[in-house]
Amino acid sequence: MTIHFKIGNDLVEAVRTDLHRAHPFAYERVGFLFAGVAAPGGDLIVTASDYRPVADEDYLDDSNVGAMMGPDAIRKALQHSYQTRTAAIHVHLHVHRGRPNFSGVDNRENAKFVPNFFNVSPQRPHGAIVLSEDAMRGHIWLHRDARPVPIGRFSVVGAPLWFDGEAA
Repeated sequence: MTIHFKIGNDLVEAVRTDLHRAHPFAYERVGFLFAGVAAPGGDLIVTASDYRPVADEDYLDDSNVGAMMGPDAIRKALQHSYQTRTAAIHVHLHVHRGRPNFSGVDNRENAKFVPNFFNVSPQRPHGAIVLSEDAMRGHIWLHRDARPVPIGRFSVVGAPLWFDGEAA
């Protein structure tokens, strides 16, 4: 099975712009993409349709990490996923060009909270994406107790069209 993540150019640029904003104490910004899901022919297509930044007041002051979300940030994302019946994809930015990687902290923290989305939306996959200035990498959890699966294809639709078919 190939997991294909699609996002409109205007949406991904809006996300990058938002994630570049300074925060009073966090070193980086984070947010959530919400996406529809289809499974034609055994593959999985995840199409981002909405972005919600984590509100300033929903960050915790933790100098050990670039950004730490508080429980209100996760509750708001859980609620939005439930109400809109969409997959939730945590997103943040590593400020460089080229293909980004998740840090050890990213992997550890994602594994702690992403499976919680199955409590409110068990029929949809959920995940995490890290953006760079010109590329992205991501993981999708297909079930609450499953290990994350790399997103194998990324498409940015619009002008300019961007496609990355390299497996993560």
